[in-house]
Amino acid sequence: MKILSHLNVLALSILAALAVSAPTAPALAQTAPTAAEAANYRGLHLAAYQGDADAVERLAAEGADLDARDRVGRTPAHVAAFTSNDDALRALAAAGADLNLLDGELYDVVTIAAVANDPELVSLAIDLGNRADLITSRYVGTALIAAAHLGHAEVVRRLIAGGAPLDHVNNLGWTALIEAVILGDGGPDHIATVQALLDAGADASIGDNSGVTPLRHAEIRSYDRIANLIRAAQPN
Repeated sequence: MKILSHLNVLALSILAALAVSAPTAPALAQTAPTAAEAANYRGLHLAAYQGDADAVERLAAEGADLDARDRVGRTPAHVAAFTSNDDALRALAAAGADLNLLDGELYDVVTIAAVANDPELVSLAIDLGNRADLITSRYVGTALIAAAHLGHAEVVRRLIAGGAPLDHVNNLGWTALIEAVILGDGGPDHIATVQALLDAGADASIGDNSGVTPLRHAEIRSYDRIANLIRAAQPN
């Protein structure tokens, strides 16, 4: 069983003192099943946690509730995503589980995979019917915004290919491109993320709630390579 090291994801970025005023950066808090919770799992939740696709198929055939919730709102599909158990997820989807359901923290399978930087699971979830355009998290965001925040460039590419909305604005007033700049570190991963978004046609003219554009945020932070990418993508 592939247990992801990204079980409790917390990404907190501190804005520079000279930066244009913006809301505090959000923490991408997802809560994977703890060992204590898993010890109490039964049925499909246990099969998903253990990656037992045969048990999933058997329990589904016996009429088990494919979308049953644990105490914090996780379905078996969410559990399979948190533990990166691809075969169990395939079996759940084949049996009719709804991969577009949100857990108690408002995350779906594809957003869980995006935050965990699991490109293969992102693609699998989309192939199995998980929509890449779902609105998720208490920030009214998307999987693409979460992945851009964290600089998960390959995940960003796969979400874009799967139809994720490039210019969705969350309730902080930020697009994926803005988050990649103001919550990134300006390093290679976030540079690649910005490039992927721009190549796909992300609108760099959309500013934050104060009207500050991604380019201006990059300039303020001296993220020269990102600023140059944005300038090059802008129409003459």
